[in-house]
Amino acid sequence: MSDTATMTEQIRVLVAKPGLDGHDRGAKIVARALRDAGMEVIYTGIRQTPDMIAEAALQEDVHVVALSVLSGAHLELFPRVVEACGQRGITPENTLFLGGGIIPDEDADRLKEAGFSAIFGPGAHTGDIAEFVRAQVPELDRS
Repeated sequence: MSDTATMTEQIRVLVAKPGLDGHDRGAKIVARALRDAGMEVIYTGIRQTPDMIAEAALQEDVHVVALSVLSGAHLELFPRVVEACGQRGITPENTLFLGGGIIPDEDADRLKEAGFSAIFGPGAHTGDIAEFVRAQVPELDRS
């Protein structure tokens, strides 16, 4: 994406809750904060499969896929979402993958190896998340 494209194109973010985790208050707070920061946010709702999330990311042509898990299934679900997205041409090279929820530091490192650019845990400031997204999206190759 060129710098001029970022100035005229609104950043599109998909916020999703993979798996059976039904607690979505944090995801909704982040979604609202990103929207208030001027981004277009698509929230998929709870209990989404990796394929459902990947298909939504494809259909919505998003710049960012942000996942939230509180159930402890992040090491299983997050890589499966990246894989399902990859099958549709959505990769960490052309899309920013973010994770959030209750994720231990050692697991965050493993998720970064799987393609996630950042993991935001409890207490993360929503302004920091928005700033991170703005800084990273222009670096993506969306051609």
